Amino acid sequence: MKSFKKPEGVTTERRLITLKDGRHLRLLIIRPTEMPEPAAGVLWMHGGGYKTGFAEMAFISRAIDLVTECGAVLVCPNYTLSTIKPYPAAIKDCYVALLYMKKHAEELNIRPDQLMAGGESAGGGLTAALCMLARDRGKVNIAFQMPLYPMLDCRDTPSSEHNTEKIWNTSRNHLAWKLYLRSLDGRENIPYYASPARCTDYSGLPPAYTFVGDIEPFYCETLTYIENLKAAGVPAEIDIYKGFYHAYDMFENDAPDAREAARVFVGHFRYAQQNYFAPQPRGI
Repeated sequence: MKSFKKPEGVTTERRLITLKDGRHLRLLIIRPTEMPEPAAGVLWMHGGGYKTGFAEMAFISRAIDLVTECGAVLVCPNYTLSTIKPYPAAIKDCYVALLYMKKHAEELNIRPDQLMAGGESAGGGLTAALCMLARDRGKVNIAFQMPLYPMLDCRDTPSSEHNTEKIWNTSRNHLAWKLYLRSLDGRENIPYYASPARCTDYSGLPPAYTFVGDIEPFYCETLTYIENLKAAGVPAEIDIYKGFYHAYDMFENDAPDAREAARVFVGHFRYAQQNYFAPQPRGI
């Protein structure tokens, strides 16, 4: 896996948001050193099964390519992990960060009509949940979503129920969901902000792109998510990579097929930069 070394040509900044309960939410902001005009802003949420990880993982994920190759601005929240507090702490933090992006778009040199969201694994799950939450509340519009091999379904699927692959498998998945849901675990009425696969209305969600491996636990739920978006009339595309285990593109980043996945991902983002816009609601 790549080191956490900051690439040349990017500038980093750390900010603290004071929350209503007195806590501070840390944001890592990554942007090109030279920014002649406002760019797309991407709220990027790290992976780690909702229980581990930190904002700096953006440097070893697909996110950093959006800055170095596409000129985007990343805002990466250090959201509350489930080892500290269960759902809904993490999604609340991510929503606060999204509202911060909207409010400070001009200062961050972000296009207000191109607020986007993305993340891998649990960060992909938070991406989907955040898009649903933003749609339902109507205070901020997301132009494009990139939930990469997302952790969406707290129930077993055909690809997650007997998975023994490395990095992430059935056992780790079960433990992570129990920790994230805590008292909600096992209930039928789990909110879709917690487990986005529980959503039944996909209308009005942002256009999406993702990729997933065919041997990893989240293969089936990722396919289902894209199928549901398409059925609701939302532009959505997916690439499936044979033999990719979970987070293959991060752990095997020098492999030719991982490099190809990265190249294709950047291509889809460039398309989104040119075609997907979501003006913000007036007066909110």
